[in-house]
Amino acid sequence: MDTASLQGLVKTLFYIFLFYYLFKFLMRLLAPYLVQQMAKKAEEHIKKQFDQQQYQSYQQNQNQQETKKEASKPTKQVGEYIDFEEVE
Repeated sequence: MDTASLQGLVKTLFYIFLFYYLFKFLMRLLAPYLVQQMAKKAEEHIKKQFDQQQYQSYQQNQNQQETKKEASKPTKQVGEYIDFEEVE
């Protein structure tokens, strides 16, 4: 059975601190790029939702206009329209 040594403990702590500071350094370099990419993706998603909403409202307006046209047409035809001309 192996026992823990002081040298192994120091080595492990050194690797932990090295990884921690290396991670912090890389995040300072990569964070602006990652934030920019997330913002771009969010912007595309919001634009897509906006376009879908505009299309749906356009479709609703078209349907409302069609129903108004159908409702405004007289259903009962009274007679023919005759255009009289004046004779001099």
